[in-house]
Amino acid sequence: MAALDEPYDYYPQEWISPYIDRRRKVGWDLYSLLGIEKGDKARMHAQHGRNYRFFGAPVGLMFTIDRHMGRGSLIDYGMFLQNIMIAARGRGLDTCPQAAFNAFHQVIAEQLDIPDQQMFVCGMSLGYADTSRVENSLVTNRVAVEEFTTFHQR
Repeated sequence: MAALDEPYDYYPQEWISPYIDRRRKVGWDLYSLLGIEKGDKARMHAQHGRNYRFFGAPVGLMFTIDRHMGRGSLIDYGMFLQNIMIAARGRGLDTCPQAAFNAFHQVIAEQLDIPDQQMFVCGMSLGYADTSRVENSLVTNRVAVEEFTTFHQR
């Protein structure tokens, strides 16, 4: 079982550069927008806690997969989730996939009567983004395609 009793290893056992650096930058950029200073644990926890209220969205979705399926099926599942997100945008809705729920998969399974043969994958908020909230203005940096791709020509 993964750290924090998660149903699968969502995050690496040990963070390394450049991934930890990118993760920290997004976190600090978000907290900066929200006026949360380094060390302000109370406000950090309050912001993180918004996950569990689906960031105020009217719909919260929980996704599971049959435990019998292999790890590769999570790739397929990611494409399935992306299709839901694209379909929502096509209808003027916004989404936020959420791994924050993973540590609470057992509680969720009990509350939603999810059978043991189902493994919790993630949650997702669905609704209309509140454009008045400053955190929704966050634009994250993207690595150039050339930095993670090798092109071969014949």
